[in-house]
Amino acid sequence: MKILAFGASNSKNSINKTLAEFTASLVPGADVEVLDLNDFELPIFGEDIEKKIGQPEPARKFFAKIGSADGLIISFAEHNGTYSAAYKNLFDWASRIDQKVFQDKPTIYLATSPGPGGAGSVLASAEGSAEFFGVDLRAAVSVPNFYDVFDTRKGRVTDPDVLSELTAATQALAMREVAEHDA
Repeated sequence: MKILAFGASNSKNSINKTLAEFTASLVPGADVEVLDLNDFELPIFGEDIEKKIGQPEPARKFFAKIGSADGLIISFAEHNGTYSAAYKNLFDWASRIDQKVFQDKPTIYLATSPGPGGAGSVLASAEGSAEFFGVDLRAAVSVPNFYDVFDTRKGRVTDPDVLSELTAATQALAMREVAEHDA
């Protein structure tokens, strides 16, 4: 099973990228590719720019990466209660290629923050719009207080309840793949 994981942030020290990568490591036998949004830099989306330049290569590359995966793990950074500008811009460009950006791939949505909210606002927004963008949402997990539940030196979740939630989410993702394989 090929898993594509990324944090929806362009921060070099993104805790959401860290969480996505760790969660992907919980999928047994998975071939994991971790994306860095900095590899997909684009001008700010606008219809006038789109008319001038068409569909930029980084947006096509991002869309193709999604298409080549068997499953997705996306962890959303929350900026002022919503998506990070870097993610939203990349998403907007990709949605002009096809509104079903996520191409009906089985997906886990995550979100984390250093505080008690666990980026719950952006996660709720992503969940609410998932059906419109081709997301086969298998699980959604908010992880509050990231630095209290994740050992950054060891690169792993230390809280047993959070680990259990993330493991259950990856099992939902993997069980879908097993069911399709056996069909």
